[in-house]
Amino acid sequence: MTGMKNENAPALIGVSARIYTPGAAGIPAQGVWSKTLHYLEQSVAHWLLAGGAAPVMVPAVDATSIVQRSDIALHDYAAALDGLVLQGGNDVAPQSYGEQPLHPDWQGDRVRDRYEMELIRAFVALGKPVFGICRGLQLLNVTYGGTLWQDLPTQRPQSLDHRVSGRYEQHHHEVEFVPGTRLAALYPGRARTTTNSIHHQGIKDLAPGFVVEARCAADGLVEAVRRPGPGYIAAVQWHPEFHAPGDPQVQDDSAILGDLLAAARAARGG
Repeated sequence: MTGMKNENAPALIGVSARIYTPGAAGIPAQGVWSKTLHYLEQSVAHWLLAGGAAPVMVPAVDATSIVQRSDIALHDYAAALDGLVLQGGNDVAPQSYGEQPLHPDWQGDRVRDRYEMELIRAFVALGKPVFGICRGLQLLNVTYGGTLWQDLPTQRPQSLDHRVSGRYEQHHHEVEFVPGTRLAALYPGRARTTTNSIHHQGIKDLAPGFVVEARCAADGLVEAVRRPGPGYIAAVQWHPEFHAPGDPQVQDDSAILGDLLAAARAARGG
């Protein structure tokens, strides 16, 4: 039938844009750096491509844009695409969960928060799966009423070091799966795994209706969440796109990607 999607075509997965705003500390606002940049981090695109999906970055539109939301809404992207992945990046702004920044460095990106929250609601309203990576986990928690630790080292000093300067994705720790969860079912017979860790914030109060699917083995910090019931909303605190396929030292995230893409195909066929 004309207008129907080809069920054999690759899943089209929207990816929320990372945003660079002119005036970032240490970067002279000249040339390309004088422009607002929306970008897709290469490894996220390659992770989705490895699963046979086609990533599509969704640009943010706000009151200062040349085009306005009345021209094309984020809902139009949700209608056209099969699922959504929330990239990592800047901190979530404390104002997004009812707090004020405790330090100037922890102000986060309120503009991106608003854009991604609208994007999340648009995909969820149409029954499309949503998956969050690192910041994406934190934003999903905030979107649905949870809160965050603004800075683990100062607010939760008993925590493990979840971010080590100079090591980035080469910093790892063990994660424990919560028995009986969907994530645990993707890794039968395995109680623990090793993931990267590149964050200084984390979930403080879990959003109502969400369940914890994994915790840091050393300090209990939430590492994966899901909202049970109809639809598909899930997230991990680590970066699956940075795990080299076949590396025996770290988590094999292909099962997580496969689960997400299966949900996307199911939503397209529904």
